Parts: sequence; structure tokens; C-alpha cells
Amino acid sequence: PMSFLSLAFALAGFAQQTPPPPPPKPITIEEEVIVTATRSGKRVQDEALRVEVLGREEIEEKLLMTPGDIAMLLSETTGLRVQVTSPGLGAASLRIQGLRGRYTQLLSDGLPLYGGQSGSIGLLQIPPMDLGQVEVIKGVASSLFGSSALGGVVNLVSRRPAGTHERELLFNQTSLGGTDAVWWSSGPVAPNWKYSMIANADRQSRQDRDEDGWSDVAGFSRLSVRPRLVWDNSAGRNVLVTTGAMFENREGGRSSFVEALDSRRGDVGVVSRWLVGSHVIGVRGSFMGQSHRHQFGEVVERDAHRTGFGEVSLTKAVGRHTVVIGAAMQGDAYRATEQSRFNYTFWVPSLFAQDDIAVSPRLALSASARVDRHSEYGTIASPRVSALVRPADGWTIRLSAGRGYFAPTPLTEETEAVGLTRLRTFAATGVEHAQSYSADVSRAIGRAELNLTLFGSRVNGALAMRQAGPAQYDLLPLTGPTNTVGAESLVRLHAGEVTIVGSYTFVRSTEPDPATSIREDVPMTPRHSAGLTAMWEREDVGRVGVEFYLTGAQRLEDSPFRPRSPAYPYFGALAERRLGRLRLFINSENLSNRRQTKYDPLVRPTRRFDGRWTVDAWAPLDGFVVNAGFRVRF
Repeated sequence: PMSFLSLAFALAGFAQQTPPPPPPKPITIEEEVIVTATRSGKRVQDEALRVEVLGREEIEEKLLMTPGDIAMLLSETTGLRVQVTSPGLGAASLRIQGLRGRYTQLLSDGLPLYGGQSGSIGLLQIPPMDLGQVEVIKGVASSLFGSSALGGVVNLVSRRPAGTHERELLFNQTSLGGTDAVWWSSGPVAPNWKYSMIANADRQSRQDRDEDGWSDVAGFSRLSVRPRLVWDNSAGRNVLVTTGAMFENREGGRSSFVEALDSRRGDVGVVSRWLVGSHVIGVRGSFMGQSHRHQFGEVVERDAHRTGFGEVSLTKAVGRHTVVIGAAMQGDAYRATEQSRFNYTFWVPSLFAQDDIAVSPRLALSASARVDRHSEYGTIASPRVSALVRPADGWTIRLSAGRGYFAPTPLTEETEAVGLTRLRTFAATGVEHAQSYSADVSRAIGRAELNLTLFGSRVNGALAMRQAGPAQYDLLPLTGPTNTVGAESLVRLHAGEVTIVGSYTFVRSTEPDPATSIREDVPMTPRHSAGLTAMWEREDVGRVGVEFYLTGAQRLEDSPFRPRSPAYPYFGALAERRLGRLRLFINSENLSNRRQTKYDPLVRPTRRFDGRWTVDAWAPLDGFVVNAGFRVRF
């Protein structure tokens, strides 16, 4: 399967004969990073609200591991967890600090191009090659982005075209029959006008690792394309126009019970900023349409989802204040062909305001509020306050508290995995409310960076699945709140050409059991997780890295084999060699070959009331995997 590498080595001669000029050194100084997710356009270290930024170097590293999606990029970020929600199809959602994946808002350049609810497949359909940076806001962010940001926001910021033409081709092959081909190009097209485009084709064959007849790795084929056009007059006025299309067919299960999902998505969006005197006018808008054909054995469910969004904002600096006011409108429509009783259409006009106050060089405050008029759930206010304190040189303290909401729909992690056919009752009596709090302390000591974050949240009225019969289930609010407390710690050490990063996360999340109302740990939420990575890199030579992660025990939901999972380690290694225009890479994941099916079967002895044949995926299902490939820049 690795024979294609001979082509890569054959290209090495061309690469070395025509070496490009030395590339500029990447900017890795945090002081130069500008945050776009908060609307203020400040440097990341000046934001009172903590925003974590993954830069281009981190994206490039994860690009060599999984060129076809961003799941690994996010899962190896402290406080984020990519949770498999459907082992049959490999679907996964992103959980922030222990909260459910449906509370995470996934944005592209600040636009909901993946829908109001991103769903459990979106992470697996986004290639990382065209990302410039990733901005993460943890905790309630409804005051910034409305109901879908109850747990936090992940904003994917695209690479901006350079002043010269750039072209890049990446080809990747895995030992499990996966193939990725990605093309990126950008450059000027006219004075003040530039373009970029990414196109990718990805394929994965079905794999039955334990030979029980059920696919442990779902098969899929995917095509996607996204062109962008940027206008910038270099005088404070710019426009970004983006459009994209994606086609994917995914299949898993077994011969007697096929699980399949065919997805089609198209979108268009625009982001613009206009400097008019001392004011900055921002205009954003997008439309997204997607359709699915979902198969669960003999049952077929088809649906269509549409999301429209528009926003206008005005920003003005007044003394020590930076004030933002604006209005927004978002519409979400869901149409299910076979289960039309669960169709819905929501319209949500909004007003919002934000005031960032630079009290002194050592103190900054931020207050934001949003009022939504939801067509189904009425008027809801979402406030948030944050403070930035620098008590001494090298020390930074951030405090934040917020309140927000989530507008429930029949589309949850559970219903996406099993479908709506067996859903008897959807009994949402109101929105799901939440409060979150955090305290963050950072310290810079020479070449070392240390960070400690304490956080907590409380969600009231969360919908959960409850058995309603031998082959039926209900979605009902829990009888009590979901309470979460935790801590994150991160240590980063720069020693010449070597960077070492250590992290530890503690999460304790409890809620009433849907059947018994007894308070227990939230399923699939490990209390302890840790990581240690080391990377050596020289710009003109390449890079070598190793990684170790530990996932702690988790409570399992209705597993016939065990009530809690054991802890397990995860090892990986990466190497890249740079030869002029050509880069060769090889990466290995799960070196200890940990697989859940080495502990227990994945398939249940009998089918569950909601239709599932599999238990939850609490550990890797694919085992040891090697991938290798090449990148060529033209």
C-alpha cells in the first residue's frame, strides 16, 4: 500500500534541482496572534475573555496525521474531547470541558457554514490544510453567538492568500486502506483581489479488525471543494466571499444490518469589515443546505436541513472603551421525509452589545449581552462578564462568568446515532439553561509557559433518552441539573529546536440517571486525562515528534459487559523530511495497538430498545495504524 512513495522519491530530484527561496520563518510569537471570534479584533493576550489559539504550526503537525479531517487536531487540545457517537459509522461530536457535543458551535470564519447544530459528522468532513488558525472559547458563549454556543465555540479561520501564487499537493495513504488527496492553491487575480481554493478526495475501506462480521472502521468516499475570494484595499476595508460543496457516502455495520449515511452539503458566505471614519462596520451572512439519507438496517430516513444567518455590527473606540453593538437574524429549518412530525422551523432575531474597557495596563474588563427572540421559546437574555488582571510581569489572571441557553430539537447525539423512527415523545418544555464560570492563571518563566484553569458549569433541563417500551424511546428533560467542575493544566517548554508540552485535565460531571433519577457520573466522561508530547523541528531539514496520552476510566451507559471502562494509554510518532519543494512524512498512531475489542465485543448480545446493536466506543476501534505520504509545493 505504500508503493506510491517511490513516486515521491522520484520527485526529489526535481525538488532539489529547483529549490525555492528560503521560506520566511513562521510567526510563533503569541503577541502577533489576532483573535476574530470575539469581534473586537484584539491580540490574543489582550482579550479579557480567554481564547485559545492553535496556530499554523500545530495545524501543520496534525495535517500530517489526518489530512482529511480535523478530529485529531481538536482531540489533542486540552479540555476538548472528540467522542465517537456512532461506532457503526464512525460519527463523532466535540465536547468542551465535559459538556455534550450538541452545545459546541462550530464556525468557519465566524459563519455557521456547518449549520446551527454542527452534528456528529461535520468534524470528519473538514480538511485542515486551508486553516490559518483555530480559535477556541470554552464555556458558555451565547452572548457572542446565540443558543448553539452553550458549551463553547470553535472558530476555524481560513488561510489568507499570499501576494504570490502558491500551489500545494498532498497525498496520503494509511495501512488500513485510507487514501487522501488534497490540493491547495492561492494568489492574486487583480489589484486588491486574491483567491484561494482547496479541493480534496478522501476514501476509506471498511475494516473488521476483530473479524466478528461488524465493521470497526466505517468505509466512506468523499469529495469536497471550497473556493474563496478576498478583496482588501489596505485601508481598513475588506471582504471575504466563500462557497463550498461536499459529497460523502459512508457505510458500516454488517451484511445483515447495514448502517449507511449519504450526505450532500452546499454553502455560501460573506464576511466584510469597513472602516468609516472612526467606526468599523461589520457585515456577515451565510446560507447552508444539507441533505442526508440514513439507513439503519431495513429502515431508511431522509432529511434536509437549512440554515440562514445575517449580522450587522458597529465597533467604535471611545477613550478606554471599545464598544460593539449589532443585530443578527438566524433561521433553521429541518424537514424529515419519513418522520415529518419532528419537522421544525426556528427564526431568531437578536440584539447584542459588548464593551471592552482598558482600565489600565494591568487591568481590562469586558461585558457582553445578547437578547434573542426565539420563535418557539420566546425572549432569552445571555450575559457574560470577564476580567483580565496582570498582577506582575509574566503573570496573567483571567476571570469569567456567563449564562446562556440551548434551544432543544429532536436532533441529539443519540438520535443521530439511532434515527427518529423509534422516538415516541419529544417533550422539550423549554430551553436548556446553563451558567459557567472559569478562573485562569498563566505564568511565563523564561522559555517555559505554565497555565492553570479552574472551571465549572451547571446545565438545567438537558434532554436525555429514556426507554419507553421494548422498541421505543422518549426524549425528556432530566429531573435535575448537570453539574460539572474541573481543572486544566498545561506546561510548554521551548528548548532550542525542541518543544515539549505536558497537559492534564480533570473533569467531574454528574447528572440524574434518566431511568432512576439517581445522580451518577455522566457517561463517556473520563475524570482524568493527560498528555505529553515532544517535537524537534528544523525549518530546512524536517521534524520528528513523539506523543503519549492517557485516558482515564469512564462510566459506560447500559453496557452488558462492564459498568466502567479501564484506563488506557495511547502512543504516536511522526517524522517529516523536507527536500526543497518536496516533503516526505510518515506517522504512526496507537503504537501499543490498544483496541476496545481486545477487552470486550463491540456488538451487543441483543439489540437495544433504541435500535443500537453496538455498545459505546470508549477506546480506539482501529488499533495500530501507519500513514505516509508526500507534499509538493509548486
